[in-house]
Amino acid sequence: MTNGSSAVRSDLRKKRRFSKLEQGYMGFILILPWLIGFCIFKLYPFISSLIYSFTDYDLFKGAQNFVGFENYIDAFTKSKNVKALQVTFAYAFMTVPLKLIFALFIAYILNFKIKGVGLFRTAYYVPSILGGSVAIAVLWRALFKSDGVINTILAMLGFDSINFLADRSWALFIICLLRVWQFGSAMVLFLAALKGVPEDLYEAASIDGASKSRQFLSITIPIISPVIFYNLVTQLVQAFQEFNGPYIITNGGPRNATTLISLIVYNSAFKDYKVGLSSAMAWVMFVITTIFTIIAFASQKKWVYYSDDDGRG
Repeated sequence: MTNGSSAVRSDLRKKRRFSKLEQGYMGFILILPWLIGFCIFKLYPFISSLIYSFTDYDLFKGAQNFVGFENYIDAFTKSKNVKALQVTFAYAFMTVPLKLIFALFIAYILNFKIKGVGLFRTAYYVPSILGGSVAIAVLWRALFKSDGVINTILAMLGFDSINFLADRSWALFIICLLRVWQFGSAMVLFLAALKGVPEDLYEAASIDGASKSRQFLSITIPIISPVIFYNLVTQLVQAFQEFNGPYIITNGGPRNATTLISLIVYNSAFKDYKVGLSSAMAWVMFVITTIFTIIAFASQKKWVYYSDDDGRG
């Protein structure tokens, strides 16, 4: 009888082991399509671009020679590449703060109980869905060209027309304005965060005599700071990867005033056929984005407040 019970328990243990093994295999099988896609479309190009960046890889002839850091030296010494780096920094540092400020401002207004607020929320969110499309970039170009809608309105009001897209002092700002206009996704996150701020904190502050501006700075901003941090990082990464606007609206002009690193990557690979240099510029962009992301994460200890007080803020 004892031997029989031991045999049954042994069989149960084996079944449990096989069951756990099957569950493990099943999990692997379920994520296998994603793994295959990741390896083919992400990991392989990622590693390949790093290898190509150290060669004189031609789009049609392939890699001819190993050139070491020559492509990276060109990235930081050739005037057009240096100019692209400067323009990219200017674009990012102009676009990201303006976009976050507008998104937070509109979210703060839409947080009040006003009539038709749902319609306004939708209207402000739609551009963030459409803004990255080629059609919107073409429309933006039509709005600001020399005989476009904006100049037509200026002429009707008695002002001189401005060649926005051919003037170096205006072109980059117009490109930035397109990205700032797409603040809907950041606005939605800010709006959700604002609704999570406890009302009793505002009531207590009002009793103590705090003004609305003081309440906003001392209560609202600290509590929604994790969302501010998230939007800051994501928008910064997107800004360094911007391509459609500068390419379609101005094609990098006038005189490279709107040529970002992404355009250098594209032109080097598909116009000059220098895939090696293109890969090096892409890696420069990746490293720059990574550095700013690390700086942002390191700085959050100083200004980001986490309510669970787990030591991060």
